[in-house]
Parts: sequence; structure tokens; C-alpha cells
Amino acid sequence: QVQLVESGGGSVQAGGSLRLSCAASGYTSSRYCMGWFRQAPGKQREWIATIDVRVGSTYYADSVKGRFTISQDNTKNTLYLQLNSLKPEDTAMYSCAAVRIYSGPCGYRTTPTSYGYWGQGTQVTVSS
Repeated sequence: QVQLVESGGGSVQAGGSLRLSCAASGYTSSRYCMGWFRQAPGKQREWIATIDVRVGSTYYADSVKGRFTISQDNTKNTLYLQLNSLKPEDTAMYSCAAVRIYSGPCGYRTTPTSYGYWGQGTQVTVSS
């Protein structure tokens, strides 16, 4: 059973930066896709980025491209999301997700239902 635990959220002023972490355990192989989503109050969960754990390919939503960076440290089984140039509209609960795949690339995987494992989330609040 894969378990995901996020950390690193907090409060920051507009223009600031944060780095979110997602510690993963329970992996049985390296063929996983991992992603970051966020959900603001009253809004639907929004896909941010995906990474192919095996080859490192990354995919981003247009709304965060150039500001956010998804990365991984396979030696620590940890996924990261670097948030730069934060805006008040980036305020949300950020969650990491994972899914095991058996063939093909990860691709964008923008829908929550395309992931099977979720963390509990970490809150990011950006003030103006």
C-alpha cells in the first residue's frame, strides 16, 4: 500500500516561494506517475503537474508553467513542488497523488480519477 505524506505548506506574501514535499512509502516498483493537485475553497480540484518517476518526464498546467517546478529525489522516495512567484490565487490545499502504471508514458494525467493514492494535503496561503 502506497502512503503519501505532504509537508512544507505555510503562509507567504505574494511574490514569495515555498517548497512542498511529498514523502512516499510502500512502493513495489519504479513504474509510477506522481502528480500535484490543489483545491481552493468552493472550487474543483485542479491539476498542477505530473512526473514520470522512472524517466523524470514532467508535465505542467499552463496556469503554473514557469513558476512551479515538480521534481523528485528517488534516493529519498520524495516528490517536490517548488512554488515561485506566488500569487494570492495560488492559495489552496495542495495534495500529491500517485498511480502505478504497467506500460506507456505517464502523459499529463490531469484528472484526479487517474490516480489511485493520495496524501492528506498541505495548506498554502498567499497574502497580497
